[in-house]
Order: sequence, then C-alpha cells, then structure tokens
Amino acid sequence: MERSAGPVGVTAAGKVRGAVQDGITRFLGVPFAAAPEGPLRFRSPVPAPHWDGVRDAVAFGAAPPQVAPTPRAPSMWRPGDGLDCLTVNVWTPAPCSAGLPVMVWIYGGLWKHGAASMPHYDGATLAASGVVVVTFNYRVGFEGFGHLPGTEDNRGLRDQIAALEWVAQNIAAFGGDAANVTLFGQSAGAASIALLMGAPAARGLFRRAIAQSIPAGVRTVAEAEAVTTTIARAAGIPATREAFAAAPPETVLAVQDEPLRERDGLTAFAPVVDGDLVTGPVWAALREGAGQDVELVCGFTHEEFRGQGAPPPPDVDLAVVAEAIGLEKQSADDYRRAHPHLSDPDLFTVMLSDALVRMPTTWVAEAHARSGGRTWLYDFAWQGPTLGAAHGVDIPFVFGTTATRPAARLLGSPPPTECAVLSERIRTAWTSFAATGDPGWPRFTPDSPTTRVWDAPPSDVPYPLGDSRRIWQDHPRRTCPGVRSKS
Repeated sequence: MERSAGPVGVTAAGKVRGAVQDGITRFLGVPFAAAPEGPLRFRSPVPAPHWDGVRDAVAFGAAPPQVAPTPRAPSMWRPGDGLDCLTVNVWTPAPCSAGLPVMVWIYGGLWKHGAASMPHYDGATLAASGVVVVTFNYRVGFEGFGHLPGTEDNRGLRDQIAALEWVAQNIAAFGGDAANVTLFGQSAGAASIALLMGAPAARGLFRRAIAQSIPAGVRTVAEAEAVTTTIARAAGIPATREAFAAAPPETVLAVQDEPLRERDGLTAFAPVVDGDLVTGPVWAALREGAGQDVELVCGFTHEEFRGQGAPPPPDVDLAVVAEAIGLEKQSADDYRRAHPHLSDPDLFTVMLSDALVRMPTTWVAEAHARSGGRTWLYDFAWQGPTLGAAHGVDIPFVFGTTATRPAARLLGSPPPTECAVLSERIRTAWTSFAATGDPGWPRFTPDSPTTRVWDAPPSDVPYPLGDSRRIWQDHPRRTCPGVRSKS
C-alpha cells in the first residue's frame, strides 16, 4: 500500500492513515465488510478481512453498482469499479479526543442510486460543529433489494446494520462516543432509519435519529418475485441466485427498470416484507411501540414532488390521480375545497407530495409519538430559485455544502445569500440534537403537534397539513411506493 503522511487510526481490521484539511481529519474508503463478490454476492455482509501494516484512507471507495440517475448526469459507478463497495468514511474534529457525538448518514436514491462519495455529502463542515460524521455505502438496486430464492432479502438494510456495527466497534478510535450515535438520512435513507428503528437486529446501535423525507413503499414477497421474474426474463437468465451471481452487474443494471414498462413509478425496488427487518409499512413497527427509546426528528420538504417526475399536463384529471395514489375519486374535490386558490396542476403537486412523502412522514411521527417516543416534526418550506421547496433541497443545508455542483440544481449558482444563515441554523439544530437530544423547538405530541417550519426566518406552528391529514385519515395507507400497476 502507498504510504502518505497523516494521522493513523486503529480499527478492528487494521490501521488506517487519514489526512487533515482545514482542521478536520478524514479517513475515507475504510472497509466495514468484505467485498460482496464471488460466493458473497447476493449474500448478507460479512466482516472485512484483516490487513497488515497501515492502509491509506485518503480516497473514497467504489460506489455500489448503479446506472446514472439521469441521462445528463454521470454514473457514480463504472463496470471497472467492481463490487468492493462496502466502505465507511469518517470526518472528525478531534481524533485524539473521546466522547464526541456521532452522526451517521444514510443516503437516498429511490433504492437504486446513491453513494457516500457524492460531493454534497461531504462531512467536513458538519464535523466542524463538534461531531464525528460517518457516511457509508450500501448496496442498491437489485444487488441490495432484489428478491432471490435461497438468499436473504434486504441486503442493503443488512449492509446498513453492518456499518452501524462497525461504528459501535471502532468509532472511539476516531474520537466518537459509540453510546451517542445519531442516524440521519434522506428519502430512502430516511425510510431505512424508520425501518431500523423497528428492527431488533439494529437495537442499541443508535440513540437518536433524523429522518428527512420518509417515503412510503415496501414490497411483499410476491411483488418482489414478480420484479425478479421480469428482470430475469429481460436479461435472459433464470430467476435464481446462481444465475444472477454469474451475471456481470452491468447485465442486470441494463434491464433493472424493465418492470416499469408494465407499471407506473420511479423505481422497481423497495425493502421486502421479510418478517425480520421489515414487517410492514415504514410506520408499522413504530405504531406497535418498537423503537420508542430512540429520539426522533423527522420532516418533509413542502413541495416533495417537485423534481421527482414530469410536470402534469394542464388538463390533468385529479380524480384519476386520486385513485392512482389510493384515495377515492371524490378526494380530488376535497383537495380543491382545501386549496381553492390553486390550479389543478398545482394541486397535482400537492397530492403527489402528500402521497409519496408528506403523509408517510406524518404517520411515522404520529406512530412514534403515540407510542411514547420523543418526537419532533418539521416542514422545510424555504423556496429555492429553481424548484422551490423540492425533494432533496434540504440536504446541502444540513451538510453546509450549498455551493456544490449537485446543490446548484436546487439552489442556483451562486446560491441565494440567505442560504448561509439558514444552513447554519439547521446544522446547529441537527448537531444540538445529536449532542443533547434537543433540536431547539417544541416536541410533536398527539395533544400538541407543533411543527418547525424551516424558512427565512424559521417559525414554530401547529401541524401545517391538517387538511391533507383529514383527507387521508381514513385511508388504508397503501400509498404508491414508486411502482404501481397501470390497471
């Protein structure tokens, strides 16, 4: 291994050498599990093998296999990168200290995209607030969430648990307190957090959680089997673990969206109800009291659907939309009465924002609060210059990465001047919560559902989506998870 000057950290698998920049020490690309290749492909993660000497940890590891999120964006993974993707990254303000709060990030990406190396997930600015920041990769798409007979479902979630076990075992060597870990994540990462709160295998691995934009959506085994069958047919291979393990990742990636030809939606993947890690919708286990010892901040952006799909036509039929998201046709008129100043295309955004994220996040908050869990709710309402309060607009504010290229899509370049102040306020809230369990606004309770509205300036108000909540309150809660039948 190439040697370079820098601080050395000690992990259970071996020593790592990091680098210091602007007073923050970072260790990048540290394995937390063995490469999921060969006989380990499509299996639960196993511990990383031990190495001798000092391993350089100055560059991110490979991203998990995936295709580009849009035709104009580069892919985070290329075929030559291979499958050795299960690595963690640590930013610490004081590696020789002890007992710093730890914040562990879980990225989103429709369960099929994402990597910890994306520039808007850089942990340096957040770590400068006095916390140890950890990011990591987990398997996405079919590698992480495809259902195959004879092997474990939800390998991506199992990767997340393995990364948290690495944190519990090793983070003290980087100045962190393993007994004071806060998970934070967005979209699929936020849904992962809600599921991990209810999973016995993750119990005790984290104390607090910040779930940003929790989407609906899990797959039954039958639904997951149908996805596998369609992908196997398109790839020309049997629907078995042996056949998929023998196929190069790019072969599977080339046809992973084939199920969407028969069904509407943004992704063919979601956690599978395996009766172990996943027992139902993301709020189900919390409603039964699981995870009530975890303190939870959760919230949504005010216009979640913006940037997630094509804008509706001017003549959109809201009654059809209502049925597609699991409501009755007359719910379209309920939305019109609740928002008489909005056009039908604008109401389309409201309805899809509710169905995909705002109501699922609300149900998680309600379930946790009603079971006795300490809960805080927020609505990120600040309007960006390009897509308003769109899905994901909050991420650069949390990390203090508002000037990065990914942030420019939502914030413009350069970002508005008020971004710096709002970002500092949010980072203060997040890191204060990680350190003390208090984000700085009143708790959300069944009797007093106070909600923080993140805007310039922030404010605390009664729950702001009462009309939407009333429309959905008698709904059986089977909202569209990203793939729904066209029939």
